[in-house]
Amino acid sequence: MSDLFDLSDRKLSTRQGIDTEELTGKTFPYQFDATLVDDVDLDAATPGDDINWLEDVHLMSEDGIPAVFDRYTNAFLKIHFPIPEGREDEYARKVLIKHLQEGNSYGIWLKYRHAKFAQPELGSWLAGSPTVGENWRPPVLEGWEPPAGH
Repeated sequence: MSDLFDLSDRKLSTRQGIDTEELTGKTFPYQFDATLVDDVDLDAATPGDDINWLEDVHLMSEDGIPAVFDRYTNAFLKIHFPIPEGREDEYARKVLIKHLQEGNSYGIWLKYRHAKFAQPELGSWLAGSPTVGENWRPPVLEGWEPPAGH
């Protein structure tokens, strides 16, 4: 993979917000190349018949860079390619859907260990997504004993 995508030498910032690149230590090719999201069909990727959730996704900015908010990670996903004027929200939505469909959202990564109920791993925006959370067990800290009397 190109050095462009290698963030291994980066350190966490001391600023208030946090973005996906900083949280995961990775970037993804579709953050840099609009042609990798051009074929995303937003209508087909919409869960059920309700496109309203997608209408709430807008192009924003993080650190002066165009970004879309990934609510599953609670962090921004920066977009490093030029976005055609008038299509800002469309491209923000396409980048987010691509990110979710490919399972690259940090929030989705956490589902394997922390999902407490059965749910599609990649959400309802990807047909045939495997189910996670069917056999959740509370974590056990090795060597920990409950206090006496409990």
